[in-house]
Order: sequence, then structure tokens, then C-alpha cells
Amino acid sequence: MKWVQIVFSPTGGTQKVADILTKSLTNTYTTVDLSDRTDDFSQYRFDADDLCLVAVPSFGGRVPGIAMERIKKITGGNARAILVVVYGNRAYEDTLLELKNGLKGSGFRCVAAVTAIAEHSIFHQFATGRPDARDKEKLISLAGQIHDSLTLGAVSDDVLVPGNAKYKEFKGSSLAPKADDRCNGCGLCAQKCPVGAIPADDPSKIDADRCIGCMRCIALCPQEARHVNKMLLVAGAQKLKKACAARKHNDIFI
Repeated sequence: MKWVQIVFSPTGGTQKVADILTKSLTNTYTTVDLSDRTDDFSQYRFDADDLCLVAVPSFGGRVPGIAMERIKKITGGNARAILVVVYGNRAYEDTLLELKNGLKGSGFRCVAAVTAIAEHSIFHQFATGRPDARDKEKLISLAGQIHDSLTLGAVSDDVLVPGNAKYKEFKGSSLAPKADDRCNGCGLCAQKCPVGAIPADDPSKIDADRCIGCMRCIALCPQEARHVNKMLLVAGAQKLKKACAARKHNDIFI
């Protein structure tokens, strides 16, 4: 049996949650990085003895399209999967159900699911600093519940999760980060962009049509040279203010 993390985490929040859960379940595991566009995801093949923790962020209530494309290339081989959806304190809507259906389509058995909060990747005033100490304590507790259920064999192979069969429409992102005059052309953003939206020969540019608004380029830039239009940020934050006001909690489905 092997333990594997399968994670899409452009800005690190989903990875933090995945690490807390995984390290509470096992001391030895490997990681498949769904944000690495150079990887051949069809090489990953699992079997019924394996356990995979699959973690994605919620983008507008949906699984990021590129993450789902890459998950569908993996051969589940009847391995057990623990689903994790991370969101920025607004709502995850159909993300968990979409992730479950995608994993089932790839041959995984979906035995448990967790929803968790991380700092919003665009509007950092929402869920700032999360997962925090309270979140970590709760996530460790949830991992304990999953561990006990797995040990006792008290899990379904088709965990029930919330969501609508007709997924919420995702209209894409209009927040393509642009570079300012601090950009020194180091190319790190182009190298790490999950979808190749930044040209390697001119990393100060961006293909707005290809960009998925994941904000990885902003998070990684050593010069802090990339940013989103400030007026769009203000308008977007205002729309989310009410929905993100109350502290949302981590939850489990098992």
C-alpha cells in the first residue's frame, strides 16, 4: 500500500491543508503536483491497496478546469480517495461533487471528504492567515475520524457529498495579473504558470485568454512585480464582503 497526495495548489493554501491532513494520517507519502504542466499525468496508475488524498481549491464553486483535466488522465485502479476541497471563506458550491464524479470516472473509490478554509487567493482580507491554529487542530481531529473509519472498515466506497448534478456555470476569470516596471524578466512566473499563460521569452506579458486567474505568478514573483487591476479588486471585494463576513468552518463527510 502506498499513500499519495494529488494536489492542485497554485498559491499554497490548498497544499497547507493537504499537508496537515496527510501528515496526520501517514508518515510516508509521495506527492503528485497537478499544477506542473510539464508532468505526464497518464503515468500515474494506482491499485486497490493505495490511498490517495486529492486536494483542489474551489474556483467560483467549481474544480479548476485544468486540475480536472489532469485528474482524468490518472488511472485510479480502484484506489481509495479522500477528497479535499479548499475555499476562501465564501462557499464551495458544486466543487466537492464535481471532484467526486471526476475521481469516480478515473476509477477511484471515494471514501471520505473534507472541506476546509484557506486565505482567499485573490482577496487576502478574507480568511487572512488561514489555515490557522484553530483550523489545524480541527483538521487533525477530522483526519483522526478518517483514520479510525478506515481502520475499522467503516467507510463507504461512494461517500455522499453536497452539490448540484447540474454544476454551477463557471465563466472564467477576468483578473489576469499584469507585470509592472519592477519585473526583471527572471522568468519564474512563466516557468511555474500551471497553464503556460506567460511567455518565457517575455515574462512581463500574459495571455489573458489562457490565464485561469490562479494568482500563482503573484505569489511567486521575487520582485512583487505582478498584480491585478486595483479597481477590479475593490469591486470584487465589495461583492464578496457579506458572503465572507462570518468565519466558515472545516467539515467532514464520511
